[in-house]
Amino acid sequence: MKADTTINKSLLTGLFWVLFLNLLIKPFWILGIEVGAQNAVGAAEYGLYITLFNIAYIFNILLDVGITNFNTRNIAQHPTLIAKYLSGILSTKMLLLGLYVVVTFTVGLLKGYDSRHFALLALLSLNQFLNSLILFLRSNYEGLLLFKWDSVISILDRVVMILICGCLLWLPNHPVFKIEYFVLAQTVAYIATAIVALAVLLKKVPLGRLHFSWPFTCAVLKQSLPFALLVLLMASYNRIDPILLEDLSTDGTFQAGIYAGAFRLLDALTMVAYLVSVPLLPIFSKLLAPGSEQPQQLKVQLRLVTSLMVLFSVTAAVGSYHAKQPLMQLLYHDNELQYARVFGILVFGIIPISMTYVYGTLLTAGGRLKYLNIMASITLAINIAVNLIAIPRYGAWGSAWASLIAQSFMALAQIIVALRIFNIIPSYGYILKLILFTLILVVSATIMPFSEWWACLSATAIIALLLAIVLRLINVKEIINMLKNK
Repeated sequence: MKADTTINKSLLTGLFWVLFLNLLIKPFWILGIEVGAQNAVGAAEYGLYITLFNIAYIFNILLDVGITNFNTRNIAQHPTLIAKYLSGILSTKMLLLGLYVVVTFTVGLLKGYDSRHFALLALLSLNQFLNSLILFLRSNYEGLLLFKWDSVISILDRVVMILICGCLLWLPNHPVFKIEYFVLAQTVAYIATAIVALAVLLKKVPLGRLHFSWPFTCAVLKQSLPFALLVLLMASYNRIDPILLEDLSTDGTFQAGIYAGAFRLLDALTMVAYLVSVPLLPIFSKLLAPGSEQPQQLKVQLRLVTSLMVLFSVTAAVGSYHAKQPLMQLLYHDNELQYARVFGILVFGIIPISMTYVYGTLLTAGGRLKYLNIMASITLAINIAVNLIAIPRYGAWGSAWASLIAQSFMALAQIIVALRIFNIIPSYGYILKLILFTLILVVSATIMPFSEWWACLSATAIIALLLAIVLRLINVKEIINMLKNK
């Protein structure tokens, strides 16, 4: 019982710190700085940036090859290995950087990029390496359940970027903003964050002399490659849409910019679901560790997080859909109707994405990478197939449908597979509550008399919270008791 209470409190404490600090900073970054940058440079110029960014992002798996998820899971189960893994993996990542640069620049050559494209791609590639390094360092904090420090490191880069870009965008007599400034600000911020993350970690973990060990590297890569394939496939079906838009649409960079602008608010909402999943991997890994006999505790944790994700994602999707046009008008200076049309489809992706973060994390913690890779491969094929049909005729709007269809398949497949593998049978009453919650919220938002977007969103959130309490999807008293227990 004491172990159950400790895990409950670790999960809820981790969720609190991760959500509190990130919700304090990252919405301002996404909706203030990123929107300000796109408004300053225009949809076409930002479309160029987002296309290059997505190329660098998709292939960043070569910088990690699944090491970060592998390290989080292993350190959570075997904390004494942290010093050995920290030294060995840092050496391995330097080797992976060379492979990553070769691949990304080869793609650039095949696409016929000019000198400006390559300059931006080089900076974005460096940023991806630094970000990969930071995520690996954070995985050690997560594995040790040091969620407070992990939360601080997770927002530090954005704080630095906000300071730099805020000065460039809003100070009196600021220079004409260029997309290159935006990328350089990211570089400076990542360097500063990597230094702080490593310095703090070295105070908690002794670091041996860095040396490259081929047997160690081979052993780690052999165990982490399934993670790498999964991350590559998921990055592809999540980020390939703007790349296909640039190649398949007659006004490619503009359509990619419209998609990126509409996707930005979904990205902000997705951030919440991702942050909830951060403490889930080490928590699920502990519950599923060899010798751990806590099947009932796993069911309790899974139901708690599923309820929270449904409450958040359905509320966010329904409320944002009904406020889509004023939200896009609030964010952008032109093309608001096009942004709103695409966003109205994309925003419903928050529901399957949220479920993916829960059940995909559970399957990852359980080492069921084979199933995840098969599902991700099918999802990528669905995304590309629908995009090939929809983009030439419908542009960014068609690509939004491709994303929603692919994400929905992935979520449903993961839920079915996870429940079967871990022998978890949800009660019909619980499923009925989830359906009833969704239907009542949709009807309430549809007939809501408010015309102002903020009133619509606020009322939707209040109704959702009351419904969740009445239907007992969340038990406030139980959560308070968990946090009080020591």
